[in-house]
Amino acid sequence: MSNKDVKAALKSARDAIRNKEYKEALKHCKAVLKQEKNNYNAWVFIGVAAAELEQPDQAKGAYKKAIELEPNQLLAWQGLANLYEKPNQIDVKGDLADVYQKLLELYESGDKQKWCDVCNKLVELYHQEKKYLEVAETWQKLIQRKQEEGAEKAELHQLWKKMIQLLKDSTRNQDNKTGQLLLTAFEHALDSADTIPSEDHQNLYKDFIQCLSKFPHEVARLEKACHDMMALYPTVSYPLEVLCLHFVHSGILSEKALHCFSRLLEMDASSGPGMIGFGIKCLKEKKYKEAITSLTEGLQKTNQCPAAWHYLAEAQMKMHKHRNAVLSCNQALEALGTPEGPNLRWKNLALQLKAETLIKIADADAAEEAIKALEQIVDASNDPVVSALRGQAYLNKGLIDQASKISQELLLSHPDLAEAHALEGFVHYSQKNYAQAEKSFLNAVERKAGTAEYHQYLGLTYWFMSDETKKDKGKALTQFLKAAKLDSYLGSAFCYLGNYYRDIAGDKSRARGCYKKAFELDETDEESGTAAVNLSVELGDMDTALSILNEVTEKARPGTAKWAWLHRGLYYVRIGQPSQAVADLQAALRADPKDSNCWECLGEAYLNRGSYSTALKSFRKASELNPGLVYSIYRAAALEQILGKYENAIATYQQILKKTENYVPALKG
Repeated sequence: MSNKDVKAALKSARDAIRNKEYKEALKHCKAVLKQEKNNYNAWVFIGVAAAELEQPDQAKGAYKKAIELEPNQLLAWQGLANLYEKPNQIDVKGDLADVYQKLLELYESGDKQKWCDVCNKLVELYHQEKKYLEVAETWQKLIQRKQEEGAEKAELHQLWKKMIQLLKDSTRNQDNKTGQLLLTAFEHALDSADTIPSEDHQNLYKDFIQCLSKFPHEVARLEKACHDMMALYPTVSYPLEVLCLHFVHSGILSEKALHCFSRLLEMDASSGPGMIGFGIKCLKEKKYKEAITSLTEGLQKTNQCPAAWHYLAEAQMKMHKHRNAVLSCNQALEALGTPEGPNLRWKNLALQLKAETLIKIADADAAEEAIKALEQIVDASNDPVVSALRGQAYLNKGLIDQASKISQELLLSHPDLAEAHALEGFVHYSQKNYAQAEKSFLNAVERKAGTAEYHQYLGLTYWFMSDETKKDKGKALTQFLKAAKLDSYLGSAFCYLGNYYRDIAGDKSRARGCYKKAFELDETDEESGTAAVNLSVELGDMDTALSILNEVTEKARPGTAKWAWLHRGLYYVRIGQPSQAVADLQAALRADPKDSNCWECLGEAYLNRGSYSTALKSFRKASELNPGLVYSIYRAAALEQILGKYENAIATYQQILKKTENYVPALKG
């Protein structure tokens, strides 16, 4: 076959392809290859025809042979790209990306439009594969080329915005280089905006700031962006809110942060981040009530802020609202999800605070939960304070040996750690080894004099050690006073101060004040509430007694606060208001239906009201629950007599006289 025949055969192959006669085209190409086995065009045409005949492997082989012969010729590369782009081609995206790269190289100095088309296709391919760095670098080349061609500012602006769009999901698995390219795209897009200020520009700035807030190492850039946006849009609170949350999350309360919080609240008094910031400021100033109020309100609006939940838990812990603090710690942990980087620190802090709070609740279930929380702290085994907390949790579960073992290990490895000595003290105290407990708590106080709990336990140790230490002003009393001074929310310190002033000093007025304070701090403390009421009655101050009882009964859920209902019921019996007495004593019995004394008092109230039948039932119930209540049995007999049930009355009187021969009311009856 001559040269002329080869050209004719190639022309026939081209015509056959044009007419979709692909098998015919293959015949012509094979004839050419018999003569010239390295004919580039023949191999390209075979690739085209085989692809159309659904023979992808043959097509691929033909194109690759052509490329091998002429690596810098376009046709084979274009054909291979078309082949890989077909929907039935699987697992070829990596190969297709290589083909596009080669086409970009070949179009570099030629067809600008085709170069741009291939560039778009390559970026789309990388985007599908989530290869964000390659997306960023390729798109940047496109922008660079447009800049060299002298593209308009508006076109470049749209290209930078498109780059932002392409990379917006990349922040989830951010590598530093991609992140920097994304932030650069934002900066260029902001600079190239047509109208500044404008709504579009403002929204773009918001997106930029939101993106920056996801990069922990870009603090300076975030602060600058927020300040720049504030300068352009002084009435928009968004940049200030982001800045406030950034300061909250950093855990550092600088002058800059405080200024930011107050400026935001001036702009918008109901701003969630602003209220959170103010709450943290109150917490640092030891204004715990205000801190809880402000943080709670702020979190209702900005609830996905783990640091704020942690600060709320801290404030609740300071006020000994332990169950609330546990819930706040759980919210912090939920908001954190599966953390890494700076968030890991917040997770560890929330878990430790949760454990501390559960230990203060001091029951076995809470102790078990505390141990689970401590186990989740990263690197917990290297933290002696965490080990001391674990020891306390074991102690609350009744596992004294484990607690003691941890205490001894800590004293060997960290002899100057206050928590180690305190744990040893708690172990001795739980076993009533008061002399050893005293030494341990004194060691703890020496190392951490500002911890109210250590003074409180030292005071309790003296209180139970002996009558001498209980009465010695320099022992129990001094420690309780120190504990109350260091922690003005520590109700138990005020309760024991009340015990001291009532039982040792005989100062009823001062004792009443301490009990009242203890009860105000902890409304579940029945001992303090009862003592405050009883002392008020003894001091002739019924107004104070009633105000305490009224406050408790108003808040009480059905079946609770028995002591308050009972005290108020007895008061109404004494002052001759039997109907009110009946209502209160019935409420007391809902809390404890098996209290024989309460049934006896209810019988007395019914009797005073003239409800003899119900009074009889109440006295009978009291004597059933406690057969030793002679007064109830006598009252039942007297009521049977009033109701004309003489035989029953005589039998009941005789029953009393068998037990108590000279019980005068029964003899008289």
